[in-house]
Amino acid sequence: MPVALITGCSSGIGRALADAFKSAGYEVWASARKAEDVAALSAIGFTAVQLDVNDNAALEQLAERINQQHGGLDVLINNAGYGAMGPLLDGGVPAMQRQFETNVFSIVGVTRALFPVLRRAKGLVVNIGSVSGVLVTPFAGAYCASKAAVHALSDALRMELAPFGIRVMEVQPGAIQSSFAKNAGHEAEQLINEQSPWFPLREGIRARAKASQEHPTPAADFAAVVLRAVQSKNTPRLLRAGNGSSTLPLLAALMPTALLQHIISRKFGLSKKLN
Repeated sequence: MPVALITGCSSGIGRALADAFKSAGYEVWASARKAEDVAALSAIGFTAVQLDVNDNAALEQLAERINQQHGGLDVLINNAGYGAMGPLLDGGVPAMQRQFETNVFSIVGVTRALFPVLRRAKGLVVNIGSVSGVLVTPFAGAYCASKAAVHALSDALRMELAPFGIRVMEVQPGAIQSSFAKNAGHEAEQLINEQSPWFPLREGIRARAKASQEHPTPAADFAAVVLRAVQSKNTPRLLRAGNGSSTLPLLAALMPTALLQHIISRKFGLSKKLN
């Protein structure tokens, strides 16, 4: 039985991926941060793991458990992440650090810890990026930057892991039905206050936080596409799936940057002049 480890499985994309891989016959190790989420995952048959993806000691222990029980790991899906929303200068460096710790640094940490078991199985690393790393929007600068970094890391890892027989696939979802917008909205509300120079544009900030849920693709449908790609004979280097996953990067590639940024700025209320 092939073995898959998926991070961030409490809901949304992670949970849908765990369900899809389990249904396909994988032994799924599903991680989550909160104890209640771990208990829920365990109750329905996953090998549930309470895990902070930035806890190096916990990662080493997890790698040893997988090694002892299976000897190798066939698929690692680095899915854990969140969207920091709000003006870049309001969040400042601390918000950027938190965003990159979860969305970027954890990919290196998790993959590094699990490298020995991936090497034994000639496994596959799947990094969940986003089209937001290609088409940058305002009020999501930290998130967009983190996903652009995921793209660069995936390209580097693909070349560096190839000599060991380990493949790397990056997935860039479009709009996927999940709790992302709810969580992103909560993040945004932490920054929205009357002292912010961007307070008059607060509805644009809220609109950006909700943008991922405009005509979203069901998470189960997205997970099925990822599963097919993982099981295909020739695993793609880059997979785009979900509403907008093809059209938005195409716009970024073909439309003059000044015009594209003008349109996006108007969409999120940035055409106003502030004193």
